[in-house]
Amino acid sequence: METIKTTSAPAAIGPYSQAKAIEGLVFCSGQVPLYPATMKLVDGGIEAQTRQVLRNVQAVLDAAGLGLANVVKTTVFLQDMTEFAAMNTVYGECFGDHAPARSTVEVAKLPLGAKVEIECIAAR
Repeated sequence: METIKTTSAPAAIGPYSQAKAIEGLVFCSGQVPLYPATMKLVDGGIEAQTRQVLRNVQAVLDAAGLGLANVVKTTVFLQDMTEFAAMNTVYGECFGDHAPARSTVEVAKLPLGAKVEIECIAAR
């Protein structure tokens, strides 16, 4: 098992890894919309937060030698499901026609007051 770590994405804020790789799969922990350098939430609404989350996901995938085109499955956690359409527009812009399998769930609260968190599984 390989641990994936990069300073280009927010550091883990608990006892977990940014990602783990095993047998051709990379399991990326959920990313929230933090700027890696400051560990502060981005300003703006769900669109800005979704863009930053996916930048953070991309940075972790980069560290594993992969990209968004390698993502097989995502799970999106939304603090407010009424923001699904806005999140989905940004998500679609980032993934394009690749369209990995996805689950989206509403949660009561996310770390640090984030509006969105995304985790993924990618194939090497």
